[in-house]
Amino acid sequence: MEKFKEIERSIIKKYRKEIWSRVVKAVCDYKLIEENDKIMVCISGGKDSFLLAKCIQELERHGPVKFEAKYVVMNPGYSERNMDLITENAKILNIPIEIFESDIFDVTFTNGGKSACYLCAKMRRGCLYSKAKELGCNKIALGHHFDDVIETSLLSIFYGSEVKTMMPKLHSDNFEGLELIRPLYLVKEENIIAWKNYHNLTFLNCACKFTEKSASDITLSKRKEIKELIKNLRKTNKNIDNNIFKALDNVNLNCILGTKKDGIYHSFLEDYDSRKL
Repeated sequence: MEKFKEIERSIIKKYRKEIWSRVVKAVCDYKLIEENDKIMVCISGGKDSFLLAKCIQELERHGPVKFEAKYVVMNPGYSERNMDLITENAKILNIPIEIFESDIFDVTFTNGGKSACYLCAKMRRGCLYSKAKELGCNKIALGHHFDDVIETSLLSIFYGSEVKTMMPKLHSDNFEGLELIRPLYLVKEENIIAWKNYHNLTFLNCACKFTEKSASDITLSKRKEIKELIKNLRKTNKNIDNNIFKALDNVNLNCILGTKKDGIYHSFLEDYDSRKL
């Protein structure tokens, strides 16, 4: 059996509970894919986006909903070695990728300063939305997973002073008719790593020019700090990440000081006297 077929089979069989069932649940529960969608699947070169591509392939071939997918790699300025790794993995996994070039790394490296990461992320998003429009797609699929959701939520609380999470889908503010979806929303990173290791696959970890130059930047990153915090909390409560996720889907508005929607803040005092004890 060809390697890519073994990989496809493992997602459906060996990792059915940990990966496949969770992808199907996210797609169904959050209505991520609908009839006649044209989805641009974004492949960064990492384990998450390549697994995403394989799952979308399986849904496209055998899923109950008819849709079309385009598998796209944006090269923001990767080294030749990193691009070779991406193209080689695409061949191994039998994913028909389209590569398009951008100068994002050069621009952010020159003009980003302390805001380089923010500028890079903003430019990446703009380039991806523009490419999706060019391809006639109405949705963009990204490889964010369950751990990304938890970490983003805690980052918002600890450093952003607000309760906010990464949503399973959202409409674009600047590109009308485009929607971003996250089919790996319920898949845990540990299971993605297990899948990768089972097949002895090697993907890009971090190909950013900034973090490649300074390992300390990675070590001191806030996201890594949150990862370590959750890891330590899990030692005394193995369900800590599941509980955090559930809390985000179980907000008791009767016990919240204030909420904000569409930029407008509402205090609990607004309807305090009208509440019945």
